[in-house]
Amino acid sequence: MKERIVVAMSGGVDSAVAAALLKKKGYEVIGLTMCFNLPDSKSKRPNCCSAQGIEDARRVAYKLDIKHYVLNMQKDLSKIVIQDFCREYLAGRTPNPCVRCNQYLKFGTLLEKAISLDARFLATGHYCRIVKAGAGYKLKKAKDLKKDQSYFLYRLNQRQLGYTIFPLGGYTKDAVRKMARKFGLTIADKLASQEICFIPGMDYRKFLKEQKNLFIKPGLVINKSGQVLGRHKGIAFYTIGQREGLGIAMGHPVYITKLDPEKNLITLGSKEEAFFREFLVKEPHFILKIYKKKFAARVKIRYNHKEAPAELMPEGDKIRIRFKKPQFAITAGQSAVFYDTSNQVLGGGIIERVLN
Repeated sequence: MKERIVVAMSGGVDSAVAAALLKKKGYEVIGLTMCFNLPDSKSKRPNCCSAQGIEDARRVAYKLDIKHYVLNMQKDLSKIVIQDFCREYLAGRTPNPCVRCNQYLKFGTLLEKAISLDARFLATGHYCRIVKAGAGYKLKKAKDLKKDQSYFLYRLNQRQLGYTIFPLGGYTKDAVRKMARKFGLTIADKLASQEICFIPGMDYRKFLKEQKNLFIKPGLVINKSGQVLGRHKGIAFYTIGQREGLGIAMGHPVYITKLDPEKNLITLGSKEEAFFREFLVKEPHFILKIYKKKFAARVKIRYNHKEAPAELMPEGDKIRIRFKKPQFAITAGQSAVFYDTSNQVLGGGIIERVLN
């Protein structure tokens, strides 16, 4: 009897090739697609889990001759991801909804569904690797470092990793597209989504404005001396390090260096003033080994940030982090992910606040 593997199929080329590779290896493959009842993106880059994405996933499943099911997870997305997304922005923080979606939906609800179908594994098209380590599992970066997505998966636990495989972890994106053409998949050249799935066009400000029961109040913009420079449209519409869209002409470049939701103030300063060295992380999560004493690691403070060496000091249920060199725009609400020198993900946490 063939071993059964469920593949999370978004309608994109990566998950399609993951399914094709597993089918070729002789597994019984079943495709599952999360349906959020989202509108199709009007941009050239499609958003996953839309009607078009579901249809593309169906066509791939038909081509590969595998079973395919669609799960309505609209309520899960709203309750677990979107509500948190709105709360965080209202509180002056900048959340990463993909981290939360992976933790609770894809490797939570969807994984449990796969297990209920007697699948040995849930496979996804993520670019990262899982390595067996004694009785546990390590999470490591992908071979294609430009496409690596381990940052979004640092909150996975040992049980989730034990039921998960990433078939693309050892391939480059170019190689995956070539395989898609070889498998005869019509989506071989489909552009990858670069949007938050529930915000087509990536205009999160418009999205927040359209939400009911969100009270977004304008306020003052000041400099570090307290001098009033102008007014802002609401803390929720801004983020640390932002330069564009401030509506304030200073005659020289200025950046957001601080958001104060309690006083409803935004502070502007030079780019140098948006660099920070030390910050506090809450809700820490470690993948294989729990660190209770000071340790060194390379820390990534957002997906497109090049991780930098830092000293990490556990303090109760939080971690104090001190970079060797100041980093630009350390932002509350974003995830700080810890790596060792072998590209292994040690863990991570949510940035709570800057300390200097």
